[in-house]
Amino acid sequence: MPDDALTAETVELLQALIRNRCVNDGAPDSGGESRNADALLSIVELPGVDIERWEPVPGRASFVARLAGRDPDAPSLCLMGHTDVVPVDPDGWDRDPFGGELVTNADGVDEVWGRGAVDMLNLTASMAVAFRDTVRRGMRPRGDLVYFAVADEEAGSTYGARWVAEHHRDAIAVDNVLTENGGIHDGGDDAPVVSVTVAEKGVAWRRLRITGTPGHGSMPFRSDNALVKTAAIVQRLADYRPAPRFHELWRDRVRHMDVPDDIRTALLDEHAIDDLLDIVPNRAAAAHLHACTHTTFSPNMVGGSVMKTNVIPGRVDLDVDVRTMPGESADEVDAHLRAALGDLYDDVEVTVLMNDPASASRTDTPLWDSMQRAVSVPFPGAQLHPSFAVGFTDARVFRDLGSIAYGAGLFSRTLDAAEYGRRFHGHNERVDVESLALTTQFWRRVIDDFGA
Repeated sequence: MPDDALTAETVELLQALIRNRCVNDGAPDSGGESRNADALLSIVELPGVDIERWEPVPGRASFVARLAGRDPDAPSLCLMGHTDVVPVDPDGWDRDPFGGELVTNADGVDEVWGRGAVDMLNLTASMAVAFRDTVRRGMRPRGDLVYFAVADEEAGSTYGARWVAEHHRDAIAVDNVLTENGGIHDGGDDAPVVSVTVAEKGVAWRRLRITGTPGHGSMPFRSDNALVKTAAIVQRLADYRPAPRFHELWRDRVRHMDVPDDIRTALLDEHAIDDLLDIVPNRAAAAHLHACTHTTFSPNMVGGSVMKTNVIPGRVDLDVDVRTMPGESADEVDAHLRAALGDLYDDVEVTVLMNDPASASRTDTPLWDSMQRAVSVPFPGAQLHPSFAVGFTDARVFRDLGSIAYGAGLFSRTLDAAEYGRRFHGHNERVDVESLALTTQFWRRVIDDFGA
């Protein structure tokens, strides 16, 4: 099928997925990913394709579509895309966040707008189109080709990849996985590179329970107000400055950065990097570079036993998003919390909500070589560059199963890395049509090369 036709299919499918509003707010009955699962099934359910579909919670379906390979002993390849998106604040958007509009911007660039356009419905849609194109062309790869549309990635995978891995492991026991996020250009014109995520930080969500003594809001003097103690704990977490931890992927990335030598030196100096990040004018860039090199703590949700204006709360639950560096365990997370909270630590009951360590995949693989050849078609001379993700993805589930897992894709040269990062979970999320075309063709070329 011509490139333009495949691109049009990807655009149309992406718009449909955005409009389905599969918003995952963390509640078991949120998400509604079955709507997107049904839309994707209509694309990939073809003669010769085996389908397995599961719905562990009503309305939250995931499925696997499998095209059997010619050789049962050949390595398998899975294209994995999640179908849920995070909530939105519509007041911060210039357009309907679930309109899926195709808009031509002031620079004449066509873009698809909507929640999930970047994270990650663009990839989920383009993967489905590439999978269908493979089947339509009658191409039968050497090893199995799997398409996995999965729910609940945005809230930790409890009803998605984790559930499938625990209950139907054989269905997703594959050798290689491609998922989010990669494909951004960097390095400048002299040494162009395209990022591929090969590792990601760990996720160690914690709930801190702070107790006090309930009472009447009219008599706050010398009261034991759990919310007041919580405010102090939140401030201490915000002020906490853990030491940086460098790893080889960070050092390699800095070596490829198009920055002055003194900046490069500071980014590789554990005694200088924090002072540098404090004065970087671009806050989004500073936040990203900080997250690449530090364990981070973000207090994001508060609940309580009684929340009423005239009642002094006796209990507050504070949920903290902790992201750990490679090599850190639950013991290190506890040590960080002790250091951050000081004497207040003993007033806190800590509950583990999630505790997945950092994970990584090697790059000396046939799949890496196939991706390099695929990138070289539209961008001759560009080299794949392994990158480190500060967020978590379902790749960690597959790495636990023994798979090689990369975050990939291929975006246009005009999409700036910092701008791309701001669109994740942010206002005015959108993706340009050129990137959709490049990514769809990237999957197609990788499938053909790897499965030859």
